[in-house]
Amino acid sequence: MAIIDRVELSLVTLEPEVPRSDAIQSFSSQETPIVRVTDRDGATGVGYGYTIGTGGSSVMRLLADHLAPRLLGEEAEAIEGIWHDLEFATHATTVGAITAIALAAVDTALWDLRCRRAGLPLHLAAGGARTSVPLYTTEGGWLHLPTEALVEDAVRAQGQGFVGSKVKIGKPDAREDLERLREVRAAVGDGFRLMVDCNQAFTLDEALRRADMLGEVGLTWLEEPLPADDIAGHERLARSTRIPIAVGESLYSIRHFREYMQRGAASVIQVDAGRIGGITPWLKVAHAAEAFNLPVCPHFLMELHAALVAAVPNGRWVEYIPQLGAITGGTPRVEGGVITPSDEPGLGIAWDGPAVERLRDPALAFDLRA
Repeated sequence: MAIIDRVELSLVTLEPEVPRSDAIQSFSSQETPIVRVTDRDGATGVGYGYTIGTGGSSVMRLLADHLAPRLLGEEAEAIEGIWHDLEFATHATTVGAITAIALAAVDTALWDLRCRRAGLPLHLAAGGARTSVPLYTTEGGWLHLPTEALVEDAVRAQGQGFVGSKVKIGKPDAREDLERLREVRAAVGDGFRLMVDCNQAFTLDEALRRADMLGEVGLTWLEEPLPADDIAGHERLARSTRIPIAVGESLYSIRHFREYMQRGAASVIQVDAGRIGGITPWLKVAHAAEAFNLPVCPHFLMELHAALVAAVPNGRWVEYIPQLGAITGGTPRVEGGVITPSDEPGLGIAWDGPAVERLRDPALAFDLRA
């Protein structure tokens, strides 16, 4: 038995390692809610979520006032039951980002505790399909960067063994996006993967027009071309272009993913554990995608998704965007364009306790005990 008798909550705000901007926003900061659960035997698990600059205090209040108190006295191994109990307890605020981020922080902590008690790394506990995963990089493809910087980063990534690079698009003139991509493609050749991310910036007519224009550069996927809740629009776009459509980072329910898959509205599933509500629903989406013969290439959370993508047979690539360097003592090993999840028990994230303590917001720190 692993009865939970303590839950500690912290919020740490991290600055991005490089300036990040896309077609609709700039990524000014990463608010990182951290949940630490302890059972009666003294075993602990640490989980987390993230925002891109807003909503962190709301996530923390939801955790402190409504979710964490329900964990006390519960059997930590009952992860499925706990997840559904917490979702039902907050049904008036689901489906949505605030609730999903809070659920993710709790759920990843429970999985960390389970893995530590079992002496298993997450990539084995969740499936063990492989021991390492190829990477593509987004960190040098931001919209504000000049074309020469995009080219330089893609050439460097290619030389390091990455499978590809993702470039943000959404310039006011579509021809500028196309010219930037032409120069990147000319520099790396046809064998290097090139993805583009629209960040939900386009209307359907504009997405149709741009997809037609961009077909010449050999794209691996067109990511989030439309608002995420426009499933019908994505379905129509997917039927009109040979470029695979990628979605998932802005979906907060397994049922939303079901609709996309059933209707053929996406070919690449980018389910994000931090936005779907944790590892428990992430695995359900990944296995559903396998049933539809679709690959999983999750958004963000490189440090966590390395293990999850390695766990499932249809996990294809991990997105290289380092996030946790300031509060961890090490991340999964990256070498030759490949990320290898840790073999240590747990999520594979080596948290730096003193750094978390130093950087956390004291006004949003909570310690709940049975």
